[in-house]
Amino acid sequence: MVKVAVDAMGGDNAPAEIIKGAVDAAIENPKIKIILVGKQENLSMELKKYNYPKERFEIINADEIITNEEPPVIAIRSKKNSSIVTALNLVKKGEADAFISAGSTGAVLVGAQLIIGRIKGIERTPLAPLIPTTQGASLLVDCGANVDAKPSHLVQFAKMGSIYMENVIGVKRPKVGIVNIGAEEEKGNLLVKETYPLLKQCKDIHFIGNVEAREIPNGIADVIVCEAFVGNVILKLYEGVAGALIKQIKKGMTSTVLSTLGAALVKPALKKTLKDFDLSQYGGAPMLGLNGLVVKSHGSSNSIEIKNSILQCIAFKEQDINQKIRANLSSQSDTK
Repeated sequence: MVKVAVDAMGGDNAPAEIIKGAVDAAIENPKIKIILVGKQENLSMELKKYNYPKERFEIINADEIITNEEPPVIAIRSKKNSSIVTALNLVKKGEADAFISAGSTGAVLVGAQLIIGRIKGIERTPLAPLIPTTQGASLLVDCGANVDAKPSHLVQFAKMGSIYMENVIGVKRPKVGIVNIGAEEEKGNLLVKETYPLLKQCKDIHFIGNVEAREIPNGIADVIVCEAFVGNVILKLYEGVAGALIKQIKKGMTSTVLSTLGAALVKPALKKTLKDFDLSQYGGAPMLGLNGLVVKSHGSSNSIEIKNSILQCIAFKEQDINQKIRANLSSQSDTK
């Protein structure tokens, strides 16, 4: 049984969408046990709307909520009874295998490192979401945790990303690329130029060189390595372009009577294609390199993304990803 602590008070759509996602995940997979953390009265009332496996649900009361407006470090230290801090402590104590939140990103990142802590030898813990491509999905690492990364950090990101893709997603010998403004080895800023030869020397990853942003949607690499500023821009642009394209496609397909009739014919195929490029189907972004699993979902997450965030925890635990990271990155002398 995989025990997942869920921040039921975090996110724009809490607690309704969070609880619906948790219920859907528990119904879909019997290996999941849900620990809902938040204001008990609110959560109990919301759960009454559903038929769910009650023996696999638990509510732990947490009266405080950390908002996006609060300084993360101060909030984590002062709000000990918040849903985020309470849930992170469950992971630290081994009472939960994973923690999922759509709440304050800063608070989750800070709290995870202060409370759960990094694996020995890990310099930085990146956020690593799966993003859709024409070949399936690629892991974008880092997308928001470390905006001032060093070359040694990016090397660790590449190694942890490879371990995740091979063991959780099942990609054999995943291809690793570093985001750059050109394919040539000599291009890029100082960080990329210093990181490139280090990745090239790594014998335990399949490094394919520089990757331009326009090549990412075509699945040129399975692991896309970058520092958080670049990664976050890529992720947000992905989301924005996807939304704009869907809007324009719908507009074009209903602009005339003939196009509306044609739309009815292609709707099943189009629906499947659009679903393949829906970011919510992959769930949230795992925070790699911690002593426990933390998954950060979008603040605007709906029940589908919450459900998939919970379900991804199963493979993470069953494949013992943290132990594989410990074994692989126990010595970092080659990256310094």
